Amino acid sequence: MGEPAVEAVEPKVQPGPAGGPVVVLIGPPGAGKTTVATALGARTGLPVRDTDADVERVAGRTVAEIFTQSGEATFRALEHDAVATALAEHTGILALGGGAVMDERTRANLGGRRVVFLSISMPVGVKRTGISDQRPMFVGVNPRATFKALLDKRLPVYREVATVEIDTDTLTVDEVVDRIVADLGLAA
Repeated sequence: MGEPAVEAVEPKVQPGPAGGPVVVLIGPPGAGKTTVATALGARTGLPVRDTDADVERVAGRTVAEIFTQSGEATFRALEHDAVATALAEHTGILALGGGAVMDERTRANLGGRRVVFLSISMPVGVKRTGISDQRPMFVGVNPRATFKALLDKRLPVYREVATVEIDTDTLTVDEVVDRIVADLGLAA
């Protein structure tokens, strides 16, 4: 009697250089996407890219300035282009802006990739984001109600595209990086 046949399974993820980023980080404001991307890049030796920084470079203005001067629709169009470009050409760790996954085309482009959803609870998210001119969606509004509405709308979408979900509420940045490395089998 021989060994039972093992069915070959097509990998669910694209593992890097030929397929774009090794890891894509998503999540709401305050979840730590940029901070975790930087730490994960340092741990793995992979280059780091943040699509909000790409938008700012292309537009010559901050995200907050784009929101207040040109509106959210203009920002979202710039964001879509930045995400599409980064997914096509970046081969390291990629952090997306919090609302990027709300674009249907972006969700389609994330299919088959290693997408890590850094989740955060509403109380911790409000505490981390506070009222800041760097967070244009929370300026001049009730941050708690706005953050709750944002989570209610986005959580199902984050979970739809995520390969892995990590609750960042009580973890340090290093602990989040440890989880990503372990969950995705990355070399550190």
